[in-house]
Amino acid sequence: MDKKKILLISHNFSPEPIGIGKYNGEMLGWLVNRGYDCTVITTFPYYPFWKVQEPYTNRWYKKEVVYNAKSDATLTIYRCPSYIPSDPTGKQRALQDFSYWVTKFFMVFKLIFFKQKFDLIITIAPPFHLAYLGLMLKKFNGGKLLYHIQDMQIEAARDLKLFSKKTVLAGLFKVEHKILKDADFVSSISNGMIKKIKAKVDREISFFPNWVDTDYYFPLPNREKLKTKWGYKPDDIVYLYSGAVGVKQRLERILVTAEQLLNHQHIKFIICSSGPYKDQLHEQAKRKGLNNISFLQVQEKEVFNEFLNMADIHLVLQIADAGDLVMPSKLTTILAVGGASIITASKGTSLHDMVQDYDFGYVVEPQDKDNQDLLTNQILQIKLDEELKHKRDNARKYAVQYLNVDKVMNKFVEDFLD
Repeated sequence: MDKKKILLISHNFSPEPIGIGKYNGEMLGWLVNRGYDCTVITTFPYYPFWKVQEPYTNRWYKKEVVYNAKSDATLTIYRCPSYIPSDPTGKQRALQDFSYWVTKFFMVFKLIFFKQKFDLIITIAPPFHLAYLGLMLKKFNGGKLLYHIQDMQIEAARDLKLFSKKTVLAGLFKVEHKILKDADFVSSISNGMIKKIKAKVDREISFFPNWVDTDYYFPLPNREKLKTKWGYKPDDIVYLYSGAVGVKQRLERILVTAEQLLNHQHIKFIICSSGPYKDQLHEQAKRKGLNNISFLQVQEKEVFNEFLNMADIHLVLQIADAGDLVMPSKLTTILAVGGASIITASKGTSLHDMVQDYDFGYVVEPQDKDNQDLLTNQILQIKLDEELKHKRDNARKYAVQYLNVDKVMNKFVEDFLD
């Protein structure tokens, strides 16, 4: 029996350290290790820095081939040039998506021309319209299409008011509906998102959650010693936000809280990210004289487990409208290290229910201009006692039971490849 061949079409891929690129890289790495020949059409790594990372140049197409002798399988990567905005506003992001589609179209056309066939074609949303390339390849060369939704892009754009014309939004929803009908499989990462997708189209939607390597990320003892490694005192209480910084996160609320807690000298905040939004926040913090908040670059994978273990409490923040549109990818790794979190989620969302049901953190309503004190009040209520230890234990248990990469990917093979 011939080994099955898999194609992934996505903006983001390894070696991007966080977000969709991280998960795409781990997914294909897992499949190659088990003998599947995998191909990916992607771009050059840029996220979350919003600039192409060395040694890549983004000047022309680039092909990379990685052979795994142990599994006798190959990973082939086609990197396509694209526009990378230095200031990723809504219009700039739309232009970026269009440039991706154009350069990837030529690569897909090449695969069609040379009659290259794949058993499974995977496209990742966002952006949702890449699925059209998958449908085109399926039509001419065969194979089945999995349309996997990491982020409900059109709803997010609507709720964040990135598009003002209703006719534009209606057109986008119409295009998406055709994709949802024509794909062989549709999957998403949370029960809340699956419910929203089913409200659009009457079909089966598979649960394919984000995962974590629970052997690589795990709890460590002696948090006080780890704090000194990053320049903090053993008795400092460290609140850490590590992940993407953008419109959906609205991390200005951390600055508000840091300003309100300036007199609590033992409470420290860290924002660990990269890109223009983080730089803007850093400037705001300096203008406000907030000496209780630090801004760090994304940490290398080799030290990331220690870095996450160092924090007393993690911050998983997003705006109210994103509650069931985005399942924060950073949360999986936090749970794996046994980290307790303050998580913003509105009542009735899957994220809110999950935190309450499994008791691995503190859930607060998303802040707006009328309730600026929610995060501050929650921080002041937390006691570093048995309750917090219980939440940390629950976090690790949840990761091992539900998010272990082998369990998730074995189910993936059963659902889409067997």
